[in-house]
Amino acid sequence: MMIRHCVLLKFHSDTSEEIMEAAADGIRSLPGYIPEIAMYSVGFDAKLRDDNYDLAVVGDFASPEDYLVYASHPKHLEVISELLAPYLSGRSAVQYEWNSE
Repeated sequence: MMIRHCVLLKFHSDTSEEIMEAAADGIRSLPGYIPEIAMYSVGFDAKLRDDNYDLAVVGDFASPEDYLVYASHPKHLEVISELLAPYLSGRSAVQYEWNSE
């Protein structure tokens, strides 16, 4: 069974587009640093509803151990502390097991 990690991020209303793009780029760079990431998708909300979060991240991992390597990886923590945490008003996440076949 694989682990799928899903995160929804909400930026403060006064966060600039440039900062949000830099945050997304930082997240998108993580597979280049963390080989345990099997699949990674990052995208901004399509703005079909006013109450949605701003950015979604979905990552697949071959095992719970691979997810934990990712979660505690120094580059992941750097992106969180420098590019995300100062600008976020909300975060929701879930990790679940799934069969990729």
